[in-house]
Amino acid sequence: MHTTLSSRRGAIALTLSITASFSACAGDKAPESASATSADSTISPALAAITADGLMAHTKALSDDSLEGRAPATPGEDKTVAYLQSQFAAMGLKGGMPDGSFVQKATFAGITGKPEASFRIGSRVMPLSFPADYIARTRHEVPVIDVDAEMVFVGYGVDAPEYGWNDYKNVDVKGKVLVMLVNDPAVADPNDSTKLDSTMFKGKAMTYYGRWTYKYEIATAKGAAGALIIHETGPAGYPFEVLSGSAALEQFDIATADGNKSRTQVEGWITQPKAEELLKAVGKDFAALKAAARRKDFTPVSLGASAKIHISNSTRRVESRNVVAKLEGSDAARKNEYVIYSAHWDHLGRDTSIKGDQIFNGALDNASGTAQLLQIAKGFNALPTKPERSIMFVALTGEEKGLIGAKYFAANPPVPLANVLANINMDGFSQWGRTKDVTVIGLGNSTLDDVLADVIRPAGRVLAGDPEPEKGFFYRSDHFEFAKQGVPALYTEAGVQFVGKDSTYGMKKREEYTSRDYHQPSDEVKPDWDLSGAVEDTQVLLQVGFRVANGTAWPTWKPGTEFKAKRDSVLKAAGK
Repeated sequence: MHTTLSSRRGAIALTLSITASFSACAGDKAPESASATSADSTISPALAAITADGLMAHTKALSDDSLEGRAPATPGEDKTVAYLQSQFAAMGLKGGMPDGSFVQKATFAGITGKPEASFRIGSRVMPLSFPADYIARTRHEVPVIDVDAEMVFVGYGVDAPEYGWNDYKNVDVKGKVLVMLVNDPAVADPNDSTKLDSTMFKGKAMTYYGRWTYKYEIATAKGAAGALIIHETGPAGYPFEVLSGSAALEQFDIATADGNKSRTQVEGWITQPKAEELLKAVGKDFAALKAAARRKDFTPVSLGASAKIHISNSTRRVESRNVVAKLEGSDAARKNEYVIYSAHWDHLGRDTSIKGDQIFNGALDNASGTAQLLQIAKGFNALPTKPERSIMFVALTGEEKGLIGAKYFAANPPVPLANVLANINMDGFSQWGRTKDVTVIGLGNSTLDDVLADVIRPAGRVLAGDPEPEKGFFYRSDHFEFAKQGVPALYTEAGVQFVGKDSTYGMKKREEYTSRDYHQPSDEVKPDWDLSGAVEDTQVLLQVGFRVANGTAWPTWKPGTEFKAKRDSVLKAAGK
């Protein structure tokens, strides 16, 4: 979940429709079930196939200790892929690959690194403890990485011409180790210093410039030897333990002919306290540098210190697998057009260096989303008359390694992306009951939002924008790789206005999960899970795909969305 990861429209909850009975107060009348009020009767068998027992059974099976955390290229992958294939085959679905198989093989570079690092300020050496103080890894398939280079603070590390912003102005950072702030430049509103300027990097909502993947990409483009991002829990959206907890595990990337040597040598993070210690040692102040970095006139600051980073690597090439199934459409003229549902099957695996529970079961992240994928497939298969267009179900590998399974699939699709109307992505269901709202990550980006709104409106439910837009969730799940290729994508999460609960309950539960269970061995099925909301939301997503598969209008990106130009060019090249 959320490795990765848009322009987000609206604030914490952008309401598209509301009814008198749809109050956030705990005692008010609950919305009717979407399946009971808004479904076309022709898809009733599909909705009935989606049950709490079915979702729970798949979630438990996929998060069982026997799968050892579902890491790619482990026995856990073998068991996971076998389970998924058996489930799809038992439904009578066809393999979704051109050769009729269920498996798309992807070659990844696996790298397990052991870093050692220190900072030098004159004759003083500041030792660093891994992974308590820092994380450093490389994408290079080499036995050893040695970097000993000058450190330069480059603010947020952003070069964004459309905003008139360049954190690299007048400085050559080739061969340097860049020190960067996390997230987008936090530019204050000129009329209200307590708010962010919505015309600069979309205000509170993260743009891709704030994503850690961009920061490493720009470091590569500038010829830097490495990049270290200063971790701050608030702007990052998660504690440093989320990073350090899996830092010693094998990392993966798509294998390239040059062994990824075109990438910057070192990609890493340092804690805020360690960054503050470094800056104090060189006579700088963290708060002052951060304030300067929020202005357009910021220029890079040489820190008068160097970073010495040594990484010993164990490398290997591995094959991982996306699992692809399809339900063929019923219309001869349209069955070569597709709606794709996706969810990532992988998680973090097992860390034998941990005392106690070593298995990252990933029950919510993302055994639950994969369970939704399987239940939606079962639902579509239960239809007496299949949709006019075909439906593809894709269980993706490598999301936790940087969306690399989705990236590989989108670059090597089994069907032309010009024939794909939409991607509907699932990365965790509602485990605490029914909600009055449905959260859309990237609300306002595409007309898929409008389809979703039409589905839930009769039930008195509403759409809501991302409640934490600063965390950049749009860039942290697999739909982003489809979006980059132009495919309109819908990514929903559980709402936050829970039926029968007070208005603060939903956010408290989100924060509780992030702080306690996200990317931790404790992400397991809990006794208090209530999947009534998960059932309802899964049924809603099935209805959205059903309407798109049978509709006359293709979903589109809305004007001003950064993916629209790509989609237009793809369709134009295909003569559509």
